This record gives sequence, structure tokens and C-alpha cells, in this order.
Amino acid sequence: MTMNENEKNKRIEININEKTAQGIYANLQIVTHSPGEFILDFCQVLPGLPKANVISRMILSPQHAKALMKTLAANISRYEQNFGEIKELQHARQPQLQFQADKKEDDMV
Repeated sequence: MTMNENEKNKRIEININEKTAQGIYANLQIVTHSPGEFILDFCQVLPGLPKANVISRMILSPQHAKALMKTLAANISRYEQNFGEIKELQHARQPQLQFQADKKEDDMV
């Protein structure tokens, strides 16, 4: 098998449906981990509201989390080369975060 044929065999066709392609806006992310996984929770915080909802949760293996970190770093570097430095957000104070799971009727006894 030639290198070109080998490369073709490694390609993955990625499909995206219309709803997923629209994306979801998140302005707060929370990252936690255990020995076997990293959990990334993405939230929307609206001005004046003391509550935020997790709108998406991604669970990654440590290896995939590290690959994501490297990919983000490379993309941020390229972005800043083209558009200038991204200024970090200045928060007066970090909000205290509390998780509350939704209660389902099945969970109530």
C-alpha cells in the first residue's frame, strides 16, 4: 500500500446536521476531572440572573482532553497571528458555583 492509499484509509467522513451546525452559545465553562475522564460543562450566564444552566456536557478521556488542549492552543496562536492578541476577561470576582441536578418524576419516591 502506498502512502497516499494509506492516508485515504485513515480519513473519516464527518457529517453534521443542521441543528448541530447552528451551534450553541456558551459564556461559562466548568472543567472537572477524575482519573479516567475530563468533564466539560458549557453554560449560558445571562446578565442579572443568579442562575445558569448547563447547555452541553462533553466527557473526554484524558488523552482526548490533552489533544483538545493542544488543538485549541494551536488555533489560538494562529488566530492571534492574524487578528492580534485576545484580551483575557477581567472578572471582579469568580462566582460561587453550585450544581443542582434536575429531579425527574421517576427519581421521586
